[in-house]
Amino acid sequence: MGAPPPTPPGDPGADEPSVVRRLSWRRLGLLVGVVGLATTGAVVSLDRTPAAGDTASTSWSVPYVDVTLTPTFPFQDPAANPARTVALAFVVADPADGCAPSWGGYYSLEEAGTDLELDRRIAQLRSAGGDVMVSLGGQANEELAVACADVDDLTAAYREVVERYDLSAVDLDIEGTALADQAAAARRATALAAVQRERADAGSPLDVWLTLPVAPGGLTADAVDLVRTTLAGDLELTGVNVMTMDYGAAKPATQTMLDATEQAVTATVGQVTELYAERGTTLGAGEAWARVGATPMIGQNDVPGEVFGLADAEGLASFARAHGLGRISLWSLNRDTACSASFASVAVLSNTCSGVDQEPLAFVAAFAGLGDDGTDVRISDVDPEPVRGTVVDDPATSPYPVWRPEGRYPTGYKVVWRGHVYEARWYATGVDPSTPGVTGTPSPWTLLGAVTTSEAAPAPVPTVSDVTTPWSPDVLYQRGDRVLLDGLPYEARWASRGQAPGTLFPVGPDEAWAPLFTIPGEPAGT
Repeated sequence: MGAPPPTPPGDPGADEPSVVRRLSWRRLGLLVGVVGLATTGAVVSLDRTPAAGDTASTSWSVPYVDVTLTPTFPFQDPAANPARTVALAFVVADPADGCAPSWGGYYSLEEAGTDLELDRRIAQLRSAGGDVMVSLGGQANEELAVACADVDDLTAAYREVVERYDLSAVDLDIEGTALADQAAAARRATALAAVQRERADAGSPLDVWLTLPVAPGGLTADAVDLVRTTLAGDLELTGVNVMTMDYGAAKPATQTMLDATEQAVTATVGQVTELYAERGTTLGAGEAWARVGATPMIGQNDVPGEVFGLADAEGLASFARAHGLGRISLWSLNRDTACSASFASVAVLSNTCSGVDQEPLAFVAAFAGLGDDGTDVRISDVDPEPVRGTVVDDPATSPYPVWRPEGRYPTGYKVVWRGHVYEARWYATGVDPSTPGVTGTPSPWTLLGAVTTSEAAPAPVPTVSDVTTPWSPDVLYQRGDRVLLDGLPYEARWASRGQAPGTLFPVGPDEAWAPLFTIPGEPAGT
């Protein structure tokens, strides 16, 4: 694993570690020429591939979540994520194995399941009526098709991602040097087409979106060629989603972000229409708009002076409804909040806040009404609370310590309670994780998801190996003495006799013995 790429400044008021793992989009202004293809207009779409002659009546709203960004965004929590479907970004090639998928180059799919609780959180989102698609690629690292030259191995990598998360849609974010890599584009289309056919044969269709940079005048020449190559690979493309952000010199200084976005989307619709015509497919007006999406970077963009504000979001939502735009996304849910007062200026670039004056989740709210049935089905409309019943937690089958009222839990500590896993948002003690917070006072616990039937108790990992003396209730121990209890090492914090080392975790700071071991899943320093 390599060091993370340089990052824009985060919110200095947030409780973040010094190393931020992220794959946010940072783009140069689009200074290249745009292929001028004819433009058409029309109506409407859903999260599926429209059949010839088909039209729909709604757009699909699916915001992005930066999965590897610290602090972890709780997309499974309806209080933090009111959207029905989210796009989880980004799966890229493992730096050590170009044909192996990884999250951001930092976590294998298996590691993301344990370190980020990703599988559990996806299951929780789905249990509340939501869903996910996975975005592959992004600006940083290498997309799988670029790094993996063997089509069979590439197919296996895509299949692993799709099957592990049981996906009905994937998103291909292609930018930077990958945009002009036609050999990779051909491999990508061939491999994904094979996975798509497998899913269709199994009765689980797979939608595929291409997400590409755009200028106000439309897709660049490289982007047009990429779409053309993708279509030639027999991949059933659901649509082309354009990143309406970071225009740079391609946008006149007098043009607003909303105007530039509407112009870019309209031009892309025309280009997509002509690209399908080259393949012998005539798209009706509604079908063409249904195959195009838009993704603004909310708030402050990477390019100084480019700010996509709430009024722009509201205008884009109206534009999407009026034309039947197939998809609206945003970058990103992690940023959909105002920056804290610790910033010297509101207009800052951060991957944890928007840089504009706003209420939390205001941009997601601006796209309300763009749900699958035109009314925006929100997770919060579905009861997010798991059925508690009379679940009795068995420590032997609980992946984390069972919650105790007297326990003292630092930020990031995970517990099991009534069959579900929770994580402490901040220091917590005496607060039942399954009890909603009092009005105006949020709960210190985030629900991650249910305990599965295959899980077992975590095995403590000793940090020392030279302790051999068993603890005895009759011995007067002095500070610094070390003993074993139930095979685990402890060190005396102060002199004591008859005070046994704690065997319920976490061991409190006021107990006589400090543990010389760690529990998998515990935050560092616990």
